[in-house]
Amino acid sequence: MIKKFFDKKNLFMRVSAGFVLGIILGLVAPAFSIATKVAGDIYLNLIKLMIIPIVVCAVFCGIANTNNTSLLRKIGLRTVGLYVLMFIASSAVSLAIVYILRPGRAMTLPGDIVFDSSLANTTLAGFFNTIIPTNIFKAMAEGSTLPVILFTAVFAVAVVSTGEKGRIITDFMNSLSEAFFKMLGYFMELSPIGVMSLMANSTAVYGGGILGPLAKYIICCWVCCIAVYFTVMLLPACLITGMRPSRLLRACGKISLVTLSTTSSAATLPTTIKVSVEDLGVPKEISAFTLPLGCTINMCGGACSFCCLAVFTADIYNLQLSLGTIIMMVLVATLLNMAAPGIPGGGVILGASFLSIFGLPFDVMAIISGFYRLLDMAFTTVNVLGDVTANLIISESVRQ
Repeated sequence: MIKKFFDKKNLFMRVSAGFVLGIILGLVAPAFSIATKVAGDIYLNLIKLMIIPIVVCAVFCGIANTNNTSLLRKIGLRTVGLYVLMFIASSAVSLAIVYILRPGRAMTLPGDIVFDSSLANTTLAGFFNTIIPTNIFKAMAEGSTLPVILFTAVFAVAVVSTGEKGRIITDFMNSLSEAFFKMLGYFMELSPIGVMSLMANSTAVYGGGILGPLAKYIICCWVCCIAVYFTVMLLPACLITGMRPSRLLRACGKISLVTLSTTSSAATLPTTIKVSVEDLGVPKEISAFTLPLGCTINMCGGACSFCCLAVFTADIYNLQLSLGTIIMMVLVATLLNMAAPGIPGGGVILGASFLSIFGLPFDVMAIISGFYRLLDMAFTTVNVLGDVTANLIISESVRQ
């Protein structure tokens, strides 16, 4: 039993244990919990350290590794367009639900935890000034994620356009990506200690009352994901393709068993392709293109995640999000999700990046990271089921 507990595959069990132990420690020994917060701070710093490297590698490799140019020209634009449309629709549904439930309003922070800054410049002119840096290395050093995404995307396209001459760069970036994700894996092994420290400190400082709002936030995220699946995916797919809902639900159920256990869209990809081809009858050549592409850039679950996170954080600090800011957040989230690593826990990194882009405090990520697996189960499942839906719709459009 002990050997199984410490197996690499059971990191979630250790994180869950750290989460529970942290709460108990915070209630039983609050002074000690506050004094040992440094362990949690180190864990957060390690996560922040990986934001830029992971984003650069994910964006570059996602573009540079798309080799099927003939199929890309045929269905590429409509696939990307559908993914963006689904993301925006998912954001609209999620925003409607989170503004009804408002889980952040129930959370109170101590008097010394005050956010005295302001939201980042989210006007159109300010947005373009932000994403086009004068020095890309300075942008990286400052942790400015969006300019890095734009520069990396253009660079990847330029490398691909050079043909065989650019292969050495692509191979290097693929190797670098493997190394960075391996590093991230090392740091994630420290999650149980980091989570225990963060939850112990949070419970000691905020009190046991913090758990109620967090439960409400988890429920809010799951409700958003379920609503998005039925309104943005199941209903449109059945109407457009004429497929019976029961058939699609059975196929999605097989895939969901994998996503819920792995919380990795990349790890689920073989199952997603197999079920799409064998159970749903989508041509293999279409599935082989749209599903790997969707695994990289189609993140309807990310829409649920970012919308809930933004409103939750703003409500905690009593910040008002204007309509213009919300629209800009959806646009930024669309771009940022294209850099989402298809690995368990990758949303913690992107969540911190998303909040920092808009000048929102991301201290709340320290708390959310403790139970992020519960959220990631829903987000990853919706991400993958969104790929399946888009695959069906694209296949139907090609047949016509």
